[in-house]
Amino acid sequence: MQKVINAHCHIYPEKIADKAVMGIRDFYDLDMSLNGKLDDLIRDGNLVGVTHYLVHSVATTPKQVQSINEFIAQSVDSHPNLFTGFGTLHPDSEDIQGDFDYLIELGLKGVKLHPDFQQFAMDEERAFKIGEVVSEGGVPMLVHCGDFRYNYSNPEQIKAFLDKFPDITFIGAHFAGWSLWEEATDKLSGYDNLYVDLSSSLYALSPETALRLIHAYGSDRVLWGTDYPMWESVSEMEYFNRIDLTDEERSQILYDNAAKLLKIE
Repeated sequence: MQKVINAHCHIYPEKIADKAVMGIRDFYDLDMSLNGKLDDLIRDGNLVGVTHYLVHSVATTPKQVQSINEFIAQSVDSHPNLFTGFGTLHPDSEDIQGDFDYLIELGLKGVKLHPDFQQFAMDEERAFKIGEVVSEGGVPMLVHCGDFRYNYSNPEQIKAFLDKFPDITFIGAHFAGWSLWEEATDKLSGYDNLYVDLSSSLYALSPETALRLIHAYGSDRVLWGTDYPMWESVSEMEYFNRIDLTDEERSQILYDNAAKLLKIE
């Protein structure tokens, strides 16, 4: 059976998971059946044979950074062979370098940002402050990209960040441009340091369009993910299986690329 890595998963502490999921539901006007809790993530992934998860969360204020990173680290520690964790940073923190050093000390392997939730633009100085720290730290960065309703993480803004920080391994979530998929592909495919994930995208794209976008970025730079708890693994895998990929491309996207990127044995 094909091994699978879910490369885009949000998880939340038990006491706030219901509120967090409700906030996501309202932000995207989306019906959601999953609850954002660790055990539910594993149950959902088991349905399609997920063997590893990239887990993370996002700080919407600077004061949340430390507690979120500690929660993600504790979750990884509870399932060390199942989870890889990315930490969060916030551009308005008074000590971004200290926050970064602490998440590395906790054993987290990269940084996750959501400019639309955190309300900063990827082409402004506040983003560049984070970029300098991450670039110097040598870890990958996963960033929510795109939203036609806002102007924080759209293709031109992501392009400016990629141009400024060519040494950062940058994972552009949602084909690097949620709701702006084709514009993002036109402007961003070809960057040597850019990977993309398929999360929160396949529901809106025909299999033919998805295949074209995958080939534009290169199948060796695409990761499968569900954006848990937004989408169920079974339906996301059904969408994925409709794309006319070769067996090698399918293996790359479902497992090999993420395993290499995340250094999973």
